[in-house]
Amino acid sequence: MASRRVSGTQGYAAEAEALFKQYENIPFAEFHSEILHLIPTAPSRVLDIGSGTGRDAGGLAALGHEVVAVEPTDELRRRAAAAHPSPRIEWLDDSLPDLTHLTARGARFDVVLMTAVWMHLDEPQRRRAMPRVAERLRGGGVLLLSLRHGPVPPGRRMFEVSSTETIALAAAQGLGLVLRQENQDGYLKRPGVTWTRLAFSKQAG
Repeated sequence: MASRRVSGTQGYAAEAEALFKQYENIPFAEFHSEILHLIPTAPSRVLDIGSGTGRDAGGLAALGHEVVAVEPTDELRRRAAAAHPSPRIEWLDDSLPDLTHLTARGARFDVVLMTAVWMHLDEPQRRRAMPRVAERLRGGGVLLLSLRHGPVPPGRRMFEVSSTETIALAAAQGLGLVLRQENQDGYLKRPGVTWTRLAFSKQAG
């Protein structure tokens, strides 16, 4: 069955096999070395939005966390579940900006991770999505996300998103900035591509 049309997922179903070879070869702990200290060491509940190949969900589950891995692209989600068959991971077909199924559950998490996801949303979608994401965080919880900058690959839907806008949207939802780092495209080394990592903490209460 082909994936339903979800804004921002263009190109991913057709490239699922190639993406697995690309991303699964990048170790979770190395890729996220700059933010691992922000993830609780005690077993926690983690929401991985746009989980893709499942590399991050698998890495988090291996650390003892309970993970809900959200991925709207069927071809990626099925492969990810087969590649990372952990009882600590729940694979869920849901998507931004509304996170309809998660919102209906009312579940909250200690960590929300969005790796290479936010730039797939246009400005109105980002404004709609941030409150939904913030709602899923418990007080004291952490939101970790990355922003991609540079040329858009053919067949993909991406937008240039500034740190300033993202920080302001987060602040409006009670999320305070705790980390901001600018990085080169260290693993894939794509010309002109850079990344910004942002981390936010939700105010208790």
